[in-house]
Amino acid sequence: MDLFSPALGALLEAVGELTDDDFTRPSGCEGWLVRDLVCHFVIDAQDVLITLVTPTEDPVTHDEVTYWKVSHAPSDDPLAALTRRLAAAYGEPWMLQHHVDDVGRAALRAAGLADPAVRVSTQDMVLSTSGYLGAYVWEWTLHHLDLVRHLPHLAGPSAQALARCREMFEQIAGRFPAQWSDEDVLLVGTGRRAPTGAERAELGELEIPFVLG
Repeated sequence: MDLFSPALGALLEAVGELTDDDFTRPSGCEGWLVRDLVCHFVIDAQDVLITLVTPTEDPVTHDEVTYWKVSHAPSDDPLAALTRRLAAAYGEPWMLQHHVDDVGRAALRAAGLADPAVRVSTQDMVLSTSGYLGAYVWEWTLHHLDLVRHLPHLAGPSAQALARCREMFEQIAGRFPAQWSDEDVLLVGTGRRAPTGAERAELGELEIPFVLG
């Protein structure tokens, strides 16, 4: 939970530094431009705000790792096309930038006020607030990598966030070679970058990619 605000804050800072031309560049999410990815951040921040005000007395069913649904096939997200249309509807990049910052900062404030022990409900799951916000460290960090994938002038996620996401990911996927960087584990493990021949040999029988959604 402690990494939620720094991870989201770093992502919002990176979005704030985007130029108009950056919005038309490809992102690390296949088929999405940077503007589509940034629009997805709006939806994510709204989900955080909704979930934090959806308390429940039901018992906890998931934690920050089991929150994620795992497969080895590409995700068929019915909202993907809607996200692209919504992103295009903003017209001017500054409008999308402003909306992301507005909703994202609200999510930061809400997380700072949240009781970590309160249970919340989302997508037919029940998590502690700390578990839910911990799950979103993965979302912010991986998509921060997606944001800067083709924009090397922007700062990426922090070393602490990358290390925590690797720790979470290896609980799902198994151990990756210790000499690999945290960023390489996340990019290769989720299919965002193909492994080199040497990396493929180091992976052995480990099946990749893992799709978390």
